[in-house]
Amino acid sequence: MKLLIAGSGFIVEDWLPIAKDLPEITLSGIVSTKRSQEKAEGMAKKFGISKVFTDYDQALKESEADTVYVAVPNFLHYEFSKKALLAGKNVICEKPFTVKYAEFKELKKLALEKKLVLLEAITNQYLTNYQEIKDKLDDLGPIKIVSMNYSQYSHRYDAFKRGEIQPVFDPKKGGGALMDLNIYNIHFIVGLFGMPKEVHYLANIQRGVDTSGILTLDYGDFKAVAIAAKDVGAPITSLIEGEKMSLVVNGAPNVLDSFDLFHNSEKLDHFDKKVHSHRMYEEFAKFSKIIAENDFDAVKAALDHSDEVMQVLQAACDDAGLELE
Repeated sequence: MKLLIAGSGFIVEDWLPIAKDLPEITLSGIVSTKRSQEKAEGMAKKFGISKVFTDYDQALKESEADTVYVAVPNFLHYEFSKKALLAGKNVICEKPFTVKYAEFKELKKLALEKKLVLLEAITNQYLTNYQEIKDKLDDLGPIKIVSMNYSQYSHRYDAFKRGEIQPVFDPKKGGGALMDLNIYNIHFIVGLFGMPKEVHYLANIQRGVDTSGILTLDYGDFKAVAIAAKDVGAPITSLIEGEKMSLVVNGAPNVLDSFDLFHNSEKLDHFDKKVHSHRMYEEFAKFSKIIAENDFDAVKAALDHSDEVMQVLQAACDDAGLELE
């Protein structure tokens, strides 16, 4: 896979150090804003990226990349992904896929028509520990309650309170706790149990953006609650409760460091099957394999999952009255 990286923010900085562990990936280029050009040039020099661009359209025309990693702010995911697909490039897009469900549906249709790979970079779906959780579900007996809490006080929240609005707190740029943190909880739950029957979102809304909120998913036979917050901090917890046993995840839902099985309050077993210390390794290893093998069955399965997640996301925003722009 010859990769063009669109973006030079935190997620790219986090991923680049492990690119060396993925020899099947060639770093063909990186696109940044002119404001961040010096930073991107530093990344290129440090990590062996062939070329630096400050114009995305130029990069799509001139780069030898076959795949674009879209790692720009949420509100740009749709535009950048669409341009890449129209240029004949495969796309790996950071979560959330798009801000609006209609935008996702358009990208999905376009990719399938052009027979291009389109995948959402969502770590938990590709972690070995997540697959192990799937394998253990039947051991829990009938599921009754699923509860997840990903509350992480944002270092940008203080600025938000002073009136300085950055993208993660800007409703016009796909900001908010639902899009930034609860998206991991949604992927985790929907990946295990599919579409819920009902979706409700009780959001704490300030200046039009949800700084925290409680998402409820009704599956009929059992209920799920997904909490996320950027205005408070608390221990991160993920718990699946069945009639026979309960499963407790250790670590954030985008990391899934390990998990334990309990009977009532008695710990029965501990599991940790991760294959790499970095949460993003397994997803990119899988993406490389899918692209190398033109595995469109895997692409369609991943898109169907993202489709359900986007439906939940849209329903949650509609229920809370959040204006998506």
